[in-house]
Amino acid sequence: MSTIAMPAPDQAILNRKEEVVAALRAALPAELVISDPAETHAYECDALTAYRCPPLAVVLPRTTAEVAAAMTVCHAHGIPVVPRGAGTSLAGGALPTADSVIISTLRLRGYLEIDTDNRFIRVQTGVTNLSVSGELDPHGFFYAPDPSSQLACTIAGNIAMNSGGAHCLKYGVTTNNLMGATVVLTTGEVIELGGTEMGPEGLDLLGLICGSEGQLGIVTEAVLRILPKPEGARPVLIGYDSAEVAGECVAKIIRSGVIPVAIEYMDDVVVRAVEDFVHAGYPTCTAVLIVEVEGSPDEIDHQIALIREIADTLNPVEFREARNGDEAMAIWKGRKSAFGAMGRINDYMCLDGTVPVSQLPYTLRRIGELSREHGLEVGNVFHAGDGNMHPLILFNANTPGDLERAEAFGADILRLCVEVGGCLTGEHGVGVEKRDLMTVQYTDDDLSIQMAVKDVFDPDWLLNPAKVFPLQSSAAHRSAEAR
Repeated sequence: MSTIAMPAPDQAILNRKEEVVAALRAALPAELVISDPAETHAYECDALTAYRCPPLAVVLPRTTAEVAAAMTVCHAHGIPVVPRGAGTSLAGGALPTADSVIISTLRLRGYLEIDTDNRFIRVQTGVTNLSVSGELDPHGFFYAPDPSSQLACTIAGNIAMNSGGAHCLKYGVTTNNLMGATVVLTTGEVIELGGTEMGPEGLDLLGLICGSEGQLGIVTEAVLRILPKPEGARPVLIGYDSAEVAGECVAKIIRSGVIPVAIEYMDDVVVRAVEDFVHAGYPTCTAVLIVEVEGSPDEIDHQIALIREIADTLNPVEFREARNGDEAMAIWKGRKSAFGAMGRINDYMCLDGTVPVSQLPYTLRRIGELSREHGLEVGNVFHAGDGNMHPLILFNANTPGDLERAEAFGADILRLCVEVGGCLTGEHGVGVEKRDLMTVQYTDDDLSIQMAVKDVFDPDWLLNPAKVFPLQSSAAHRSAEAR
């Protein structure tokens, strides 16, 4: 049984289910409201499948006005609301409670405006990350953040968790590429933050919303910064027989002043899984790096020559430069398939603590030591350029005690990340997975200030219950506020 605790549902709300569903269907087209347990069962968890709980009901709005109508009803009836995008969260960010209503953004799929002169696109937030660049491709532009789940994950979820991706080393994460947002507050009020200009005047409320994990409101439309497609890009693959040496190579590249588009890391556990799955042609070694640079042909040649010079000082097993588009796709195919490949081996828990790049060698060594201490295998695949770790802890969900061991191992890794000067999460968010570790990174005063911000946007604490803040801390805070 998991060590993650969730509050008991409010029986009074459960007793009013029919009343709540009727009110939602009165405010919205009836077909947008799901309440049959056989159908709500599909929404019992997100990609962190170790924790499950069917919601009271699910609403599938298609417009901002319909989201506002659903929020108004839930607020009037005192019903907790769980915002949900595509359900790809790896931190339990969309895990419902039995007395909550899920409001999904998945049907908000409109492309509202493309302005290449001013370099922005306005979308409804149910569109997938990858489809945004697909929409922009004919115009010669792209959207930079590219999470590994970009084929499925939505812009709403990206904003909620401030998602990153392989190519964010150069272009930044979601908050660096978000210009404006339409937000529905818990009362149903609709507000506009930011706009079509970078860096608007006033308080940075947009920055507050990005990464707020559904605690402050639901983002239904977004203005995203877009970039011209680069003249060219080329990846190289570098193999080493030591995880620490590979980590040192990453640190040396960053220190050199070269700014690749991406630096990705895979260890031997992941490489073996990838080779069995997609036969990417990776070398047999302890660690593989994928380093991609972009620019004109001369710029690319210059950057790769510098990277080769750095790599050669550490005696790589292999240094392979993509000579054409097919070879480039083959190098990236393995990395993009890594999570699926690991899923063929066993159940896994994916973490995303972040560490200073200079601490990568030590952190990788300690993760190996912790793996032996906990008796569970771990595969490392991550965004090495910005120290965004993604250890995949393998366990068997059908073996009693394995989930608890995986949770304990994961907690030790995250404590390690904070200990070396990093943080609990780089892009997945806190959700329920890291909720009880927040006190490792933040003091009681820090948490109190964060909860005071939530009080302003959601004074009744109806949005995304039992996430982000430790239950004991949030209960004490609300009790003190009530006094």
